[in-house]
Amino acid sequence: MTQILFMPFEPRHLPQALALQSQAYPAFLVEAAPAFASRLQVAAPYNVVAERDGALLGYLLAHGWTGESPPPVGVVLDPDVTGDTLYLHDLAVSDAGRGSGIGRMLVEHALSRAAADGLVSAELIAVEGAAEYWARLGFDVEPPSPALAAKVAGYGAAARWMRRTL
Repeated sequence: MTQILFMPFEPRHLPQALALQSQAYPAFLVEAAPAFASRLQVAAPYNVVAERDGALLGYLLAHGWTGESPPPVGVVLDPDVTGDTLYLHDLAVSDAGRGSGIGRMLVEHALSRAAADGLVSAELIAVEGAAEYWARLGFDVEPPSPALAAKVAGYGAAARWMRRTL
């Protein structure tokens, strides 16, 4: 079997990534192509994919951002915004990639690059009961501020605000 390759997320990966997003997330969290693609154009991208033989096995959308201000689902991002925080926006692994550690490797790749670039923390909203997964990767559930709590609630009842130091 051919080895799994990890590489920067490029526009050519979009069709497969959009299909994987639709399989991995409930409809209310699926982003349209323009919003999804805008995550590739931000000032501080840490987006990465895993593929084997041209087939996308997983992807991570992550970018530098302002702390405690996650962008809403479906919004096209301003390409000039950056910050001292790595925001992990979206992680998806295909059925063919599950159980192989691809998700962890995608996240570790982004975390190490962000730390090397001087970002000080990483944040995310764990959805669909994924807080336990993220805790295994060093993230802690934190009580969000009242303004942030409303945004987190928009991701569903099981959503949790999580953070870790880099």
